[in-house]
Amino acid sequence: MTEADLSAAESVGRSVHASNPEDLGIYAERLALHPHGCFVLQGSERIIGYILSHPWLSGQPPQLNSFLERLPPAPDTFYVHDVALLPEARGAGAGSAGVDLLVRQAVREGFTNLSLVAVNGAAPFWQRHGFRVMDGAAIRPRLRSYGEAASFMVRIL
Repeated sequence: MTEADLSAAESVGRSVHASNPEDLGIYAERLALHPHGCFVLQGSERIIGYILSHPWLSGQPPQLNSFLERLPPAPDTFYVHDVALLPEARGAGAGSAGVDLLVRQAVREGFTNLSLVAVNGAAPFWQRHGFRVMDGAAIRPRLRSYGEAASFMVRIL
């Protein structure tokens, strides 16, 4: 992902996450803070998907549509902030390829796990890729901004 891709990525995000879209500034901040964790999927005529990810703290997912300001000095997880694919990008392995890309990036950066918040019924997809739901009283308040059906998930590498 580059700065030139931000508007298109936000458009994909607004389409995929219509009930909980994030502001353009969130995309720009994630790219500025950790460009090695931001990717786009280019279709024949436009961007049809993206990934936002960055180092973070286990069990402390950022609130949805909130600025990080900086990455933590001692991160212990590679956090998958968002993977969004337009319908035309689904069903051809793009999601699985994205997971593989995330795993390679996490390993390259020295992490032993990935974490994320699954929304919009995506937990089964993530479970097929080795993620497990982690529940507990401490995590539930952090999931409120993601909606009632959100699940915090972790994959050990």
